Amino acid sequence: MFFTTFHKQTTSGTDILDITGDVEAAIASSKLTDGLVTVGVAGSTASITTIEYESGVVNDLRASIERIAPREMHYDHDARWGDGNGYSHVRSALLGPSVSIPLQRGSLVLGTWQQLVLCDFDNRGRKRDVYVQIMGG
Repeated sequence: MFFTTFHKQTTSGTDILDITGDVEAAIASSKLTDGLVTVGVAGSTASITTIEYESGVVNDLRASIERIAPREMHYDHDARWGDGNGYSHVRSALLGPSVSIPLQRGSLVLGTWQQLVLCDFDNRGRKRDVYVQIMGG
């Protein structure tokens, strides 16, 4: 088993960052070649998922998330806390905090155009802690 954390600085709004290279660097450090890689983010306003990381898909994902959980909608969280980020909590819950990807011969088993991304939905920039846990041999 191997565990490590790396950090990413994000901006406000729906920030979508390609973290595939960071995860691949963690895998190389682990010296493990086969198993399961879990990548997650700590926090209730961010998520980890996979997409084809190109501007069209990134823009489509942002637009889809805005339609599902609009920023300007009423959120009870905002009424209670006044921090204006109720939408970010809902968006994070819909995508989830982590993904698990098989590891085979030292490489993530991803599709040709598939990358791992960190999605930060908060209304202010943050330093996000992304964790990588590898189980295998």
